[in-house]
Amino acid sequence: MAELTTLESLLEMGFERNRAEKAVANTGNQGIEQAMDWLMEHENDPDIDEPYVAPVGNTLGGTAASQSSTEQAKLEDTTEAGGDSSLIVDATGRSQPMTEDEKREQVKRLEELMRVKQAERRERERAEELEREKQRRRQGQELQQIRQKLQDDDMKKLADQRRKEKMEDKLARQRVKEKIARDREERAQKFGGGGSSNTVASFQPVQPSPPSPTIQGPPPTKKEYEESRIQVRLLDGSTINTVFKAQEPLAAVRVYVQMNGNTPEGQDFTLLSPYPRHVYTDLDMEKPLKELGLVPSAVLVVTKK
Repeated sequence: MAELTTLESLLEMGFERNRAEKAVANTGNQGIEQAMDWLMEHENDPDIDEPYVAPVGNTLGGTAASQSSTEQAKLEDTTEAGGDSSLIVDATGRSQPMTEDEKREQVKRLEELMRVKQAERRERERAEELEREKQRRRQGQELQQIRQKLQDDDMKKLADQRRKEKMEDKLARQRVKEKIARDREERAQKFGGGGSSNTVASFQPVQPSPPSPTIQGPPPTKKEYEESRIQVRLLDGSTINTVFKAQEPLAAVRVYVQMNGNTPEGQDFTLLSPYPRHVYTDLDMEKPLKELGLVPSAVLVVTKK
């Protein structure tokens, strides 16, 4: 009785001859475990089922020239398989073939060994797949962090830009207020003390002229108004009312609307008179209300610019 060779064991286990021969050749006939490892690693090779072509001068399972090496390989196979049966050699030095029971027993051991190898391989592949999944998740988290940082930077830039625009608008309003205050002070210094006398004079009654059939009397003195009552209709249809000095510029009305109206912050607008329709320009903003014909009262409408 003798142990099966590596090639015979693979054939008994049901492997195709081409695959078995390639496994034995590529592992140097070092044993059944190495051959099975090679088969499992290369089972998906496109040329796995092509016939094995031995190199020149080296024939698989060679004859007399390689008989000693073949016998040595058989001996190693016996040792690796943990064989507990000894080789029986006849008088000619040839080993006797194994019985069918012995072949089935050895094939059973090899199949069990192959199942163990396959289980180890599946476990190794699961571990590798788990590691790849962890790596993919780490990369996804890093990418998400990069995207979040870019989004935060964009939001910060937008917030800074809005703060800058609000500050510029605030400074512009402050400059308009300061200019209005300076204009009031200059007018007070220029016309100080004379306004009351003019007012008194303006309210003196005009003596009626005696009726004359041929001579017409002088026209009545035009009344001078020092204030103007302005009604402003806002974008939503609501109105606000206030009183301005007749010499105040139209810009004062615009500032009042910005501060007391419900116009959205940052919304640019202009003013117009509905009857007759007249849209006031930036140049009109510096003109007094009296010069613009908005005394003693007027209605203005806020429109989007």
